Amino acid sequence: MHPSDSDLVRQVLAGNPEAFALLVDRHHARCLRVATHLLACSDDAEDVVQDAFVRAYRHLGSYHDRDKFGAWLTRILVNQCRTRASKNARYVALDPDAHTAGLTVDAGDDAFERRAELAQAMQHLVPEQREAITLRFSEELSYEEMASITGVGVSALKMRVQRACARLRTLLTEHTSA
Repeated sequence: MHPSDSDLVRQVLAGNPEAFALLVDRHHARCLRVATHLLACSDDAEDVVQDAFVRAYRHLGSYHDRDKFGAWLTRILVNQCRTRASKNARYVALDPDAHTAGLTVDAGDDAFERRAELAQAMQHLVPEQREAITLRFSEELSYEEMASITGVGVSALKMRVQRACARLRTLLTEHTSA
């Protein structure tokens, strides 16, 4: 049987830093997925995930709700993504389609094509909507969990998701009819 997150946190706090490596192994893929959706740049996502784990390790002693390590880590990650996105917004991209430039689509791969269209459409959402959509549908979090992670009220999150879905429908419809 694998130890729970709370058991691993206790082990780290008791002086076993190797237990943190197990937490990283357990949560890395999910964190990378979230960061990639939020930032649309795999290099930035990798950096932000690493920064989030370092920050979590450094502040583990001040963390009190050891039964919800994954939610706490996601909150750190989302904040790191927000910081990175605001820094990146200061720079003007020379090629706005650079994030999709390396994608090659096989004409027979409809699922890949749909995922690429959705990823491109997601980049046209404002960051708050992209964050809400990612947490709600990619991570399958409840609105209450999202509120805990983001610090935004449930009703505001519901509105963000609703507006993001409407915007995505419009963008994908425009793409299909083009």
